[in-house]
Amino acid sequence: MNDLLTMVSAAGPLAGGWGVHWLWMRRRLSAARRDPLSGLWTRAPFERRAARLVARRPHAAVVLVDLDGFKALNDTFGHAAGDEAIRATAASLNDALAEKRGAVAARLGGDEFAAVVPLEEPFTLPWLLNALHGAFTAPFTYRGRTIRVGASIGACLTAELSSRSLPLALRRADEAMYTAKRDGGGWCVADGPDLTHSSRTGRRAGRPGTSGKEAA
Repeated sequence: MNDLLTMVSAAGPLAGGWGVHWLWMRRRLSAARRDPLSGLWTRAPFERRAARLVARRPHAAVVLVDLDGFKALNDTFGHAAGDEAIRATAASLNDALAEKRGAVAARLGGDEFAAVVPLEEPFTLPWLLNALHGAFTAPFTYRGRTIRVGASIGACLTAELSSRSLPLALRRADEAMYTAKRDGGGWCVADGPDLTHSSRTGRRAGRPGTSGKEAA
């Protein structure tokens, strides 16, 4: 009996050590799935979650966003200002999606973001896109100066696709995003199975390739 108690006592610290190690590993894995600059999901974990969401929800909007004037911002104010724009944009995106239960968002790289948002009704999509556009173009402060970048947003309703496939939805949203960018920013929705048949363009974000800025 004494030998058994001795073994249990000896195993206690070892088990505790493994518990701490496992917790540390889980935190490291979780951090690896998050973009360190924005705090959003990176591409691979986003796609896994987004694919499940698209498959399970009858109505969802797949959204791709590219900031307008981001290169000009970096060239004018330096990469630190660009980093601040990414952080501010991510914070605004999180705020815009805070009440959208089940929504998942990511920074895909550079100044490109993505989100999949469940919708109760498809007709609410323009309100969602207006809110997202406002979030992405909200001004932020950098070294005492108020800076604003534009945004081109493309969206796709999964219910309008021939098959509810995340890769197909991302491709349609990407086509819509580039249509918005060619039109000077704002948002555009891939309408039906083929964007070239019809599109809806929202309000514009300013001239492409420029970043708005004003003195604080």
